[in-house]
Amino acid sequence: MNAFIQWFLLPAVYGVTLLMILLGCVAYITLLERKVQAWMQCRPGPNRVGPRGLLQPIADVLKLLLKEDIIPRKADKIVFVLAPMMVALAAIGALAVVPFGGADATLRLGDFTLKPVLADVNIGIVYVMAVSSLGAFGIVLGGWSSNSKYPLLGGLRSAAQMISYEVPFGLAIIGPMMIAGTASMTRIVSWQTEHTWLFWLQPVALVMFYISGVAENNRAPFDLPEGESELVGGFHTEYSGMKWAFFFLGEYISMIVVASMVVTLFFGGWAPVTFGLGYVFKDLPAILAGGTAPAFVHFLLGMAWFALKVFFVLYVHLWIRATFPRYRYDQLMAIGWKYMIPLALGWIMLTGAAVLIFDAVKA
Repeated sequence: MNAFIQWFLLPAVYGVTLLMILLGCVAYITLLERKVQAWMQCRPGPNRVGPRGLLQPIADVLKLLLKEDIIPRKADKIVFVLAPMMVALAAIGALAVVPFGGADATLRLGDFTLKPVLADVNIGIVYVMAVSSLGAFGIVLGGWSSNSKYPLLGGLRSAAQMISYEVPFGLAIIGPMMIAGTASMTRIVSWQTEHTWLFWLQPVALVMFYISGVAENNRAPFDLPEGESELVGGFHTEYSGMKWAFFFLGEYISMIVVASMVVTLFFGGWAPVTFGLGYVFKDLPAILAGGTAPAFVHFLLGMAWFALKVFFVLYVHLWIRATFPRYRYDQLMAIGWKYMIPLALGWIMLTGAAVLIFDAVKA
């Protein structure tokens, strides 16, 4: 019974709680995106539903729930229904190994413990890369199963884009792993709390990882699989109602996954932001992380610092969408194959050489 509570019931409650928070965040990221775009384009944005438009996401959810759900007559119905769910579930599953706190944030509930990470596996980065990649299959299958030319073209574009940017996306994480000496996301953050943010040591890897992440999410300026001006809506042209909402949900959760990865790998994860003052005031990082407070306080503060950093990374996502025009398809391929992959390989060699030299000097 105790094993059932420790290894199944507590993780299930923790996972469901995180999922509810995640759905709320997605709803209000959509509102933030519309507000930011409106602000950058000098227009009011949504402001009619509730005070300052704050209830607009709830109105959008109700609209999608009540909308007629259409399946094209000649579509492959089973694949057509399962494809959007695959996109959403792949994005949700990737968050299972993202840590929100260290060992001092582990909660003790009687005889049981609750860690601030759903599954602390030693190959967390590899797991995220593998699971998040499955979302592209959902897009390809959704485009194919619609039995329509625009969705099929959108699905094919998504497949080509995934192959082109999955390679630099994976290569960009090798540098941080070599320096930290682990593929565990928890240990990479711990390494940064003991030394410094990997952003200072791996700025090129950060830029490559972020650009590849935006492309993997099919976000502007890499949103060619949707391409409203060319493909109507691309892979989701024939979708409506809640099935369309699952594609939408998967895209925004994938944004959160990429932002969480950026924060974890390069910006110290749950560790507090001290702007370098931690070197002057040695006790400042520990005080901002909760000091001698109970584990529950460490847990909440870790999540708060993590959420703050993720918010800024997501804001850059929204900023890019409102600023950059969509690339042409040949430009998209050229950036991936001619620039990103050679640069990523060269950066790995440079990082490897630097690590070897540092170890030799240290020995």
